[in-house]
Amino acid sequence: MTASKLVLNAASGAGGAGLDVDEVFNIHLYTGSNSTQLINNGIDLTEGGMSWIKRRSGASDHSLFDSERGPGRYRLEPNTTAAQEDQGATTWNAQSSGFYLGGDGGTDTFNNSGSNYVAWTWRKAPKFFDVVTYTGNGSFSQAISHSLGVTPGLVMIKRTDNTGWNWVVAHRRPSGGEYESYLNSASASLGASGHSFSSTSIVVGGNWTADSQFPLNTNGYTYVVYLFAHNDGNGNFGPNGNEDIIKVGEYTGNGNTDGPEINLGFEPQWLMVKNVDGSGNWEMLDVMRGMSHGGSYDRRLRVNNTAGESDVDFAQPTPTGFKITNNANNMNTNSEVYMYMAIRRGPMSPPEDATKVFVANERGTGDTYAGNHWPIAFVPDMNINTRTTGTDTYLLSRLAPKKHLTISDSGSESNATGNQIFTGADASTQLNLNDGWWSTTDDVISWTWKRAPSYFDQVYYTGNGSNRTINHNLDAAPEMMWIKRRSASENWTVYHSGGGNTKYFTLDDDRQEGTSSSSGTNIWNDTSPTSSVFSLGTHDRVNTTAQTYAAFLFGTTAGISKVGSYTGTGADDHVIDCGFTSGARFVMIRITGTTGEWMVWDSVRGIVTGADPYLSLDTTGAEASSDILDPDNSGFIVNSNALVNSNGYTYIFYAIA
Repeated sequence: MTASKLVLNAASGAGGAGLDVDEVFNIHLYTGSNSTQLINNGIDLTEGGMSWIKRRSGASDHSLFDSERGPGRYRLEPNTTAAQEDQGATTWNAQSSGFYLGGDGGTDTFNNSGSNYVAWTWRKAPKFFDVVTYTGNGSFSQAISHSLGVTPGLVMIKRTDNTGWNWVVAHRRPSGGEYESYLNSASASLGASGHSFSSTSIVVGGNWTADSQFPLNTNGYTYVVYLFAHNDGNGNFGPNGNEDIIKVGEYTGNGNTDGPEINLGFEPQWLMVKNVDGSGNWEMLDVMRGMSHGGSYDRRLRVNNTAGESDVDFAQPTPTGFKITNNANNMNTNSEVYMYMAIRRGPMSPPEDATKVFVANERGTGDTYAGNHWPIAFVPDMNINTRTTGTDTYLLSRLAPKKHLTISDSGSESNATGNQIFTGADASTQLNLNDGWWSTTDDVISWTWKRAPSYFDQVYYTGNGSNRTINHNLDAAPEMMWIKRRSASENWTVYHSGGGNTKYFTLDDDRQEGTSSSSGTNIWNDTSPTSSVFSLGTHDRVNTTAQTYAAFLFGTTAGISKVGSYTGTGADDHVIDCGFTSGARFVMIRITGTTGEWMVWDSVRGIVTGADPYLSLDTTGAEASSDILDPDNSGFIVNSNALVNSNGYTYIFYAIA
């Protein structure tokens, strides 16, 4: 969708598709090269925008580049009072799918060889972000026009032509008015700003000064302004052009590690928090580097200093917002007020290309991958991997990046120390099962999913021992769910639409499906999931008080994935039509009404006419091979075999195109 169309929709209130959050914001992890490299993050910066870069692997200043100053050649440091620095015309060059970075001359601030970095990128878009520059005129008040289309939620202003001038931040407070703070300082808020915002301009000069020494409208001085929107039910984003993607708000601390839970109306991917009542660093978290459930694996960076990443337990995302899990003064001092800015996780629309949400990788004889680094066309959210020669099958998730679950047994969650598949330096461009995971000599099969509406979602929650519902973001009724207790040993529990809401399956063994009682303890509370929640009873498998759980939700997306069931014929060449056009790349099948294995095929190892290798998720056995499955453009074919096609038996399945 073009920017002009979005502007028209925003101005008129018209419906129709809006921009996806993935089109206007991105978090990209990369390794510096000290030479020109393309940061291909999918953001069309020819529309204008800003990149904020910070070294992760050690101390260095932050770097800001934008489309309005230079454009792109001037660098600012949000953690200092320094003037902008001219880095040369080849430093930051906007592209239609990201930006080119030049070498940083050994300063280690944005592209030094071997250093690890994160780049947060904002694209200019109505009701999201804008950047403007102006020259002070010395008047009592000067109106600076902007194109945000709504009253800003947070504004950052910096004098650019001279050193010694603080970054002034004005941010909304739902309790009333706007407050000022210094971005480059841990100091408490300066108090009410006394300035004015509107949907078309901000006013500088007069009362809007950081203090008497640092006016924002001195005659002849040059300034840059970064404007961030606050959506309050008026966002124009997503497939229907009516969803919010950015919030600026506040919460009050309780001084407890069981901290406040903030309802944004969406799940965030990026979060910035500042104590406005007292001293405290500007804390920045995001899901790419690590914003996790359980343990000190939230990888924070601080706006106001040079420190590299450090691991803490600060906050965890929820399907509707975030929860504070720390009682430090930076995040949660009792009775003190904290401001935050949060940006929604994407994508917001169902996938249209299965290769952008699922990939199978195998390393074995003839492998061409370098060690454990495998190319991938999307940012991963869940990975399942095992050795084809036989061992446990492991599940790794972005929501718990330093942990793993074992699908082939009922054990509790374990540490996956050293595994960098989700948070490593190259996690935006490739899989990495190295660093204490598989050795480079192992024969490994790996399946990877990306979260997307109607296709796949995951939710981490804490049990309460009462019948309840859990919010999710699948945006469609889940047709299959895997739930695992993380904090203690318990079987994997599976809901499948082919069994209904009174049946449950066990993923880690081959036992026949069980019946969920409608009285006493039960699994699904005899209630089918909806497009926004799934229901739980009180059984230990899914909802014990104070125990932690992970839920993985799968759905049918036309032409992409299919969750379904079929009745066996006992004859060869039984076609299972999934609505695909080029066949299935992944197939999982299980018999119902009796014991049966969870059998998995993929096109990398082979779904062909003839013998096909398959694995059983519920065992540690090596892969077997037999002519059980054959390819078909509409989905797949099952032959005469009791495992997949016994006459009169019902089978449940999950397939990906």
